[in-house]
Amino acid sequence: MSAVYSVDVTITAPVNDTEVTARVADAVRNLFPEADPTHREGELVAEVHTMEGFSEALHRAEILDTARSVFFDNLAGDSFSFDLKKQAAFESRVNFAVGEPAELGDIHVSVTVREPDAESYIDYVAPPTEDGKPLDTE
Repeated sequence: MSAVYSVDVTITAPVNDTEVTARVADAVRNLFPEADPTHREGELVAEVHTMEGFSEALHRAEILDTARSVFFDNLAGDSFSFDLKKQAAFESRVNFAVGEPAELGDIHVSVTVREPDAESYIDYVAPPTEDGKPLDTE
C-alpha cells in the first residue's frame, strides 16, 4: 500500500516567437502526461497534482540518482524546483538544465508537497538506488 501524496506541481515553459506553441505543449506533455498546458503571455503554464508520468520517465532513463541530487539541491522546506531542457523534452527525454538557460528557455517545474513531506515524495518519485537499481522504500 503506497502513501497518499498531496502535491501541487506548476510547470512553466517559455514559448518564443520562433516556436510552435503546440510543440512546446507536446514537450511538456511528453514528460508530464497529466498536464494540460494553457498559453498565456509568451509561456505555457500547467498545474498537475502528480508526477507519476515524470517518475516513470526517470526510471526508464535510469537517472534516479541524478534526479534525487537535483531535487535535494533545490529543496527548500516543503518545496523543490528544477529546470528541464525543452529540446530533450520534445524527444520525450529527461535532461536536467543546469547552468545557463538554453537559448529558447527551459521548462521550469515547481513542486510543493502538502502531504506527507517533500523528502518522502522525492523518495517516491526518484527512489534511492543501489548499483543503479531502485531500492524498495515502501
